[in-house]
Amino acid sequence: MKAKFLISLPFCLVTAALFLNARATAQGYSITDLGSLGGVGGQAKAINNAGLIVGAAMTATGNSDAFLFISDSMSGLGIKGSPSEATAITGSGQIAGYYYDRQYNAFVWTNGKLHDLGTLGGPPYSVAYGINSLGHACGSSLIKSGLYGLEHAFIWTGGKMRDLGTLGGNYSSARGINTKDQVVGYAYFSNGAFRAFLYAGGAMFDLGTLGGDYSYANAINDARQVVGSAALPANARFHAFLWNGSGPFMDLGDLGDISSEALALNSKASLVVGQATVPSNTGYLVYHAFVWSGAAGMQDLNSLIPANSGWVLNQATGVNDAGAIVGYGTRSGQTRPFRLTPH
Repeated sequence: MKAKFLISLPFCLVTAALFLNARATAQGYSITDLGSLGGVGGQAKAINNAGLIVGAAMTATGNSDAFLFISDSMSGLGIKGSPSEATAITGSGQIAGYYYDRQYNAFVWTNGKLHDLGTLGGPPYSVAYGINSLGHACGSSLIKSGLYGLEHAFIWTGGKMRDLGTLGGNYSSARGINTKDQVVGYAYFSNGAFRAFLYAGGAMFDLGTLGGDYSYANAINDARQVVGSAALPANARFHAFLWNGSGPFMDLGDLGDISSEALALNSKASLVVGQATVPSNTGYLVYHAFVWSGAAGMQDLNSLIPANSGWVLNQATGVNDAGAIVGYGTRSGQTRPFRLTPH
């Protein structure tokens, strides 16, 4: 099988918006193309504080291969010769992700060794989206229900996968985990609405919205700060949010159009990154990568890189405590993985 990129999204793809905030002088960034694995495209997904980067890149044979970028060089993990994607990395270099070999298989990669995480007992399918410093991973898998199963969030600890349940509906997915094994993601109610959840102390909690009916969480840090996206009243718009461990969501705004989504944050939530739609007369949704800080608000990263760089930055997927940002954009008509380094 040949695959482009293994792309996983919530069952309902959602969107949103706020006001541009220019309260501070823009931080500038230099940009590095992370290269390829012999093919023509790639996407960076996460970066740790040591500067190690993971993601997926196209090979010369047309498959996508999970990669590790270290010492300014990209290496493919080469998992069973199958299409694969690395989604998260710990400070010590453990990697989580998934590969496709007749079905999707979640994995944790430790010191060059692959650990298949198994399933929740339903039809063969599992994907891992997050991993913490203990090597515990989270994601989603199918439980045994009906002909095709139902997707449920899991946490993988001690070599075993545990079902985290739902908020009363049929589906859930875990997207981020911290060192306290607190897990975030999204889960459905019985009425079909879905909400961002926090799983802690053996229970799943609804984190709320920005006034609408829907929300989902993508990442959590060790301070229990959470980012994601949530519907505004009437559900016509979605905005990126930051939740500081209690109280209501903080609305992070937009880039002048209908939606924004926060995908990652650093250890103190001083920087949040993601994607947002921008005004366009193309008839299609156009996404730009953003960075948010408490001082400057939400800024389009395309305005913070050198002019005439040839890049259009579409999505920022990871940020570390040094302020380095990774993601993907288009350059010379190709989807390329990038690293931004603050000046």
